[in-house]
Amino acid sequence: MTLEGKVALVTGSGQGIGQAIAVRMAQEGADVIVDDRNIGESAEETAAAIRKLGRRVYIFQGDLAKMDDNRRMIAEGVTELGKIDILVNNAGVEKRADFWAITEQDFDFVLNINLKGTFFATQDFVKHLLDTKRPGRVINISSVHEELPFPHFATYCASKGALKMLCRDLAVELGPFGVTVNNIAPGAIETPINRNLLGNPGLVQALLGHIPLGRLGKPDDVASLATFLASDEAGYVTGSTFFVDGGLLWSYHEQ
Repeated sequence: MTLEGKVALVTGSGQGIGQAIAVRMAQEGADVIVDDRNIGESAEETAAAIRKLGRRVYIFQGDLAKMDDNRRMIAEGVTELGKIDILVNNAGVEKRADFWAITEQDFDFVLNINLKGTFFATQDFVKHLLDTKRPGRVINISSVHEELPFPHFATYCASKGALKMLCRDLAVELGPFGVTVNNIAPGAIETPINRNLLGNPGLVQALLGHIPLGRLGKPDDVASLATFLASDEAGYVTGSTFFVDGGLLWSYHEQ
């Protein structure tokens, strides 16, 4: 499962799943563009781990909700590392609110990053591939909530549900150019976005009762699949969502 000679861009790779994907791809031989909205100690740790593996790394700071930042992210990545072969749209946010209390600001905050940012970052990446007449890989980190309702997180569900259809549509439109598009849909993963859950043992135990494998996921559980989808071994895989959830999505049963 080698990525030798490849350059990967992983958005939101300063922590959590994005960090694990960036490091795993470097382990398989890829040079990596580390993107994060705020470049702090965690993003520097990601970069340091990649350098330790003997791979090149470029750190980019930008906000996916801003189109100028998206264009600059692709342009600077290509300038620094020569090309980009793999785009992992990992950056994402959520905001809890009752549906009737969601403000336009709340809506824009979630949708601008999770959907609009992903859409246009992918567009800029694809333009780069078409200009250089090369194939490529697009991997979106979606969520079980592209299928599973999540009350009080309507904006998050809307953004991830849209990613499901976007994946399918782009797989058809971009397939003739050798570009594959797939989604990975994590369930309950031990990441900073789930800090409130992880800090409540009662909630964790209740959740584990719905996970057939009986444990929360680790970022590396997602990173291994992302690396496979980025490799030549997955060259005939496109337009699909792969659930990494320990069986959570399909585990409803009568008590």
